[in-house]
Amino acid sequence: MANDSPGLGEWDSRSPVVATMLNPALFAAIFAASAEEYERRAGKSMPWELVFIIAPLVLHRDTRAALPRTTASHLSAWIANHPTIHAGFPERAKAMVPHVREGLRFALREGVLDVDETGLLTGSLPAKARPANTGDVREIVRAAAFLGRWLTKIERSSTVYGYFGVTP
Repeated sequence: MANDSPGLGEWDSRSPVVATMLNPALFAAIFAASAEEYERRAGKSMPWELVFIIAPLVLHRDTRAALPRTTASHLSAWIANHPTIHAGFPERAKAMVPHVREGLRFALREGVLDVDETGLLTGSLPAKARPANTGDVREIVRAAAFLGRWLTKIERSSTVYGYFGVTP
């Protein structure tokens, strides 16, 4: 099966870890969960560029474990309190770009994400697509939903990018 993402190659040439943890279906679930919660909390659709921040946050175990328990924490304060996570974020985010793009295309094609009339993302993760109640995948999707809620507190995506020291 050919892959249309530059640099990702054929599925059978990917390592089992990459094929499992960086697969388009997982990214689609991450994006749908975060967009669904963003819209529920904000009353508007999620800026598409946030997926490039959300994925490296939830897929990195140490970062995921360090996320606050409530949205009452301010993102800038959380970043300041976790300098080692912040320091490695730009490299993780850059390395993940091809996988995020591939997952975004997959999510749009499969209908778990849609682009509204203003160019923002709406998400819908059907019950049958939700992960089982065990393991890392459940925690990853749960963290993505949390980030969808948490990022509604920041008015502009460019501010989020600035906090993490990356550019779109």
